[in-house]
Amino acid sequence: MKQNTGKKLYNTGKKLYKNLTSSFLVGMLTLAVMLGAASLEAKGKLSYYCSAQEDWCQLMARTFEKETGINVNMTRKSSGETFAQIKAEARNPKGDIWWGGTGDPHLQAAEEKLTQAYSSPMNAKLNDWALSQSASANGKTIGIYSGALGYGYNEKLLQKNNLPVPSCWRDLLKPAYKGHVQMANPNSSGTAYTTLATIVQLFGETKGFEFMKGLHRNINQYTKSGSAPIKAAARGETTIGIVFMHDAVKQAVAGFPIKVVAPCEGTGYEIGSMSIIKDARNLREAKMFYDWALQADVQSMALQVKAYQVPSNKKAKTSKKAPDLSAIKLIDYDFKKYGNSAERRRLLKKWDDEVKSLAL
Repeated sequence: MKQNTGKKLYNTGKKLYKNLTSSFLVGMLTLAVMLGAASLEAKGKLSYYCSAQEDWCQLMARTFEKETGINVNMTRKSSGETFAQIKAEARNPKGDIWWGGTGDPHLQAAEEKLTQAYSSPMNAKLNDWALSQSASANGKTIGIYSGALGYGYNEKLLQKNNLPVPSCWRDLLKPAYKGHVQMANPNSSGTAYTTLATIVQLFGETKGFEFMKGLHRNINQYTKSGSAPIKAAARGETTIGIVFMHDAVKQAVAGFPIKVVAPCEGTGYEIGSMSIIKDARNLREAKMFYDWALQADVQSMALQVKAYQVPSNKKAKTSKKAPDLSAIKLIDYDFKKYGNSAERRRLLKKWDDEVKSLAL
């Protein structure tokens, strides 16, 4: 009887020990997971909207992640698309920072109170045009690079189709180029909106829209992305692509038969910008990225992905193959006016009603 009782007590103790051990191990594992999660949380995270070229966006995201330990969730869209997304998310912001893309939609976002002011300690290192962009938005955006508008053409296709060599904006209206020109849609592309605003400033609104209608007759496709037309030209899918000149240079440097044109009448330019999204969930990390992105060595990384814009930091490196802005006839582009929300909406609606509605 005593032997059975002892055996029962032994088995009960053994079972209790196993349960306690199991509970201890589960507890330790849970604690380890919690500590790991806390460690990741301490490092932080960043929701990063990018409107520059894909490889540049990835380089910025992964390098910042590596240098800071902050987990970066990157979304790449064109300027117009990113602006639309930020506006749609205004009541419940998903993004923290918007880097790259033409300055006009950044200015519009600032005006519509979709972004917030921030004065970086790096501002003293920047070119005047970058600071001017910030002043236009009451500190809610900053210039990170600049680039002139123009177009590129596929030299082989031009010769194959026995087409004249274009050198001016008005050349693109010639009947010989029907079906040979491609540009982006200004509703989705900052590049194309800059094109529309440039033509209006060059020729006046009435003649500018007559130009856009004439150009429309020669367009084979309106793309979503601003750089897509010159990529299509490089692949031999179109003869001429209206883009920022640095995008055309990139294709030429890659070995494609692309010739870059700075239009003879003069042309507009962009100030690529960066903005912190209002009510950003990860504001500390957004400010860290903002300061980091304005450093000379960070802006010089553009050379790794053959991005040929002119950087805003005075000491950042610029490729010798980048377009020389001092040698290009640039107009006095009115960023404040054409980055204005009402003016932008008005021009885009007029383009939709009077140009896009016409048959291709």
